[in-house]
Amino acid sequence: MTVACVLSGEHGRYALSGALHFANARELLASGLRAFAGQSTIEIDLKDLTSADSAGLAVLLAWVERARAHGQRLQLGPLPVQLAAIARVCDIEQMLTAASV
Repeated sequence: MTVACVLSGEHGRYALSGALHFANARELLASGLRAFAGQSTIEIDLKDLTSADSAGLAVLLAWVERARAHGQRLQLGPLPVQLAAIARVCDIEQMLTAASV
């Protein structure tokens, strides 16, 4: 089975679709950091994520932290149930559900 996740969009508005797992997390992390560089506001639509694991959650957290470090405003949403559950168990849900960073 091929695990795929696609980051699409431009000009600060992006969407993730597919499966965000350990198998593609490193590649997606890097492509997101390249895409978001130099943007003041970043919106990432998550409604088309079909599944995600803890590595996927780590990608989102890395993007949040990078945006914070570079003074960017980042909005994630809606957070899929599966990711929200992992974040809740890890007690980091607030980091992802905040409207902006």
